[in-house]
Amino acid sequence: MDRSNRIAPLRWLFVLCLLFGIAQPFARAERVAAEREVPVLSIEGAIGPATADYVVRGIASSVEGGAPMVVIRMDTPGGLDTSMREIIRSIVNAPIPVVTYVGPSGARAASAGTFILTASHVAAMAPGTNVGAATPVQLGAPGPAAAPEKSKDEEADKTGGSKPEGQKAGNASEAKALNDAIAYIRSLAEMRGRNADWAEAAVRDAASLSAQSALQQNVIDIVARDSADLLAQLNGRSVKVGAGEVRLDTRGMALSDVTPNWRTRLLAAITNPNIALILMMIGAYGLLFEFMNPGALYPGTIGAICLLVGLYALSALPVNFAGIALILLGMALMAAEAFAPSFGILGIGGVIAFALGATIMFDTNIPEFRIALPVLGAVAVASLGATVLTMRLALTSRRSKVVSGREEMVGASGKVLDWEGTSGHVHVHGERWRASGAREFYTGQHVRVVGIDGLTLTLEPAA
Repeated sequence: MDRSNRIAPLRWLFVLCLLFGIAQPFARAERVAAEREVPVLSIEGAIGPATADYVVRGIASSVEGGAPMVVIRMDTPGGLDTSMREIIRSIVNAPIPVVTYVGPSGARAASAGTFILTASHVAAMAPGTNVGAATPVQLGAPGPAAAPEKSKDEEADKTGGSKPEGQKAGNASEAKALNDAIAYIRSLAEMRGRNADWAEAAVRDAASLSAQSALQQNVIDIVARDSADLLAQLNGRSVKVGAGEVRLDTRGMALSDVTPNWRTRLLAAITNPNIALILMMIGAYGLLFEFMNPGALYPGTIGAICLLVGLYALSALPVNFAGIALILLGMALMAAEAFAPSFGILGIGGVIAFALGATIMFDTNIPEFRIALPVLGAVAVASLGATVLTMRLALTSRRSKVVSGREEMVGASGKVLDWEGTSGHVHVHGERWRASGAREFYTGQHVRVVGIDGLTLTLEPAA
């Protein structure tokens, strides 16, 4: 082998090593910068499937990016139980500390927010915020029964943080949900070394606390004015993560807000119960119009897409199957009105069933996850309008003259082509027909069809 051919690979190897050595300081600097940057996830408003997806993915991305910890800034009135538990599972299993901060001033961590705050490695609140009121409430069910009257000693024990005495649920299902929530929040509080008795009172008796009171009763760990104060108080704090402990070093750290991506925004849009209901209606009417006009394609394609997206949204929301059944019955009755007109009986019954089903479809007491009355009214009016239009078309069709088929031939005009005796042939609608009559006609005479027997027409002279 020539000497120059042997040296060429060595030159390329030298160039690659040189480039690798130059890139190392930049990669190290980027890694150090990532380790000093703290991602901040924001929970604002009701907690639903989109919020859970955003927080779970945010924590996972922070772990993959080498972040030292995650901060969740929260201001929520509560949310769905399934979404709350997804977030808590992600926090509990996170290999890095998760700090939940209720702020800014005026924010709250109510209902599901209380559970999330209790499950966090570090619980912090801003002055002027509150936490508590975590009693589960089911849609359409009476609230927990009033607690029996307590003596002053019992009230004093409750104020001191002891376990409250026996507020009971009104029925077995409520008792089951209440006891499950109590056990869950007690286990979270005990895991983090916080006041489990008050946590139980927050669920059983809807107890609430201000930030300072929560700090005094060992419900939270920190009261911080703002993000800078939060980082300062976190510095040097030891946090138990998994089986070990992590000592936080927040010197020089910077907070970086993590904005929801397009997937989270899309999920938030379609899991809005009002949007889900509208998508279901567009899907149902799209398929109905496609069946009424085969080959139109556009209604069927748009309807199928909207129906599938609407069904996905329903799968992510807490639905009442009785409400779903009523909605499906209403759609079936309105479709039946279009194919078998009943002068409004089926259509109006379908609108009533649909409205009742939409009212009870979502099994939650959270206003953000219930059908808004204006939307429900608009959809019901649109469905009623479609039913009235179908009724009008049916009545108009009934009164109109027949324009096709066997019955349309009666009354049609024609001209005799040939005739012999009482039979011959006649030209009607551009076709040659066999005909008969009670009298003799002549060729070219204008006649009118008065009957039809098989393929033979019965004629009379035209007026």
